[in-house]
Amino acid sequence: MDEIQQAIKEQVEAHPVILFMKGTPQFPQCGFSMRSSQALAGCEVEFAYVNVLEDERIRQGVKEFGNWPTIPQLYVNGELVGGCDIILEMYESGELQTLVKDAVTAKQA
Repeated sequence: MDEIQQAIKEQVEAHPVILFMKGTPQFPQCGFSMRSSQALAGCEVEFAYVNVLEDERIRQGVKEFGNWPTIPQLYVNGELVGGCDIILEMYESGELQTLVKDAVTAKQA
């Protein structure tokens, strides 16, 4: 495993909820990242994020890491949940709120 893949793995394992996105939740740099971070914010839990625009190696590496071609990418408890469409579908159904709250609560216990 190269150093970028290792760095991504460490980030994913260190945070119960982490979003790899373009920009930041305060200043998203694409609509998909904006909607995804807003859905997470609507879950009322703290979440980590990585701005993939700050490092092209991370931007490409995360696509390989999760075998997912697009950004944003959401990881919960070390598992890839998916991209924007999946995040929004889960948010609409209430499934995302339960998933991230359980992950954060388990990490705090």
